[in-house]
Amino acid sequence: MTRLIRRIATAAVIVTALPCALNAAPVDTDPASTIRHALAQWRADFNARRAAHICDLFAPDLRYDFYGAPERTYPLLCARLHHALADTTQSLHYDLKIKEIIVSGDLAIVRLTWRSTVTMNGKQQSNDETGLDVFGLQPDGSWKIIRYIAYPEKD
Repeated sequence: MTRLIRRIATAAVIVTALPCALNAAPVDTDPASTIRHALAQWRADFNARRAAHICDLFAPDLRYDFYGAPERTYPLLCARLHHALADTTQSLHYDLKIKEIIVSGDLAIVRLTWRSTVTMNGKQQSNDETGLDVFGLQPDGSWKIIRYIAYPEKD
């Protein structure tokens, strides 16, 4: 009798848990897909002005170069991002075109173009910035930008 109750209980647990397991999002072990998703999530967060996780795409040891500016770091970038999101006098929207992702071990490079569109006083201005992002695999398994260079596209 005890054995029968145990079998029924086990079957009930399996039947109850099975739909949850089938609907669970699969763990994506493809680094290129993970990186593509992280970039898309950052874009969505920025465009929605969700500041809570706006710096999560970048590693704390980030170094970056933008055309004509001195080398900058993670704290400077985060401060600039939070300032941009807090500025309600303008609307800033990003679009993203990923040209390629190359993964080698715990490093990945992404060639991409960001299009920023600023709307201020009813007027829009768009700029394209071409860049090369270097992602590093972090101890927690996430991929974060550790270095990048970017420059404005010329017509």
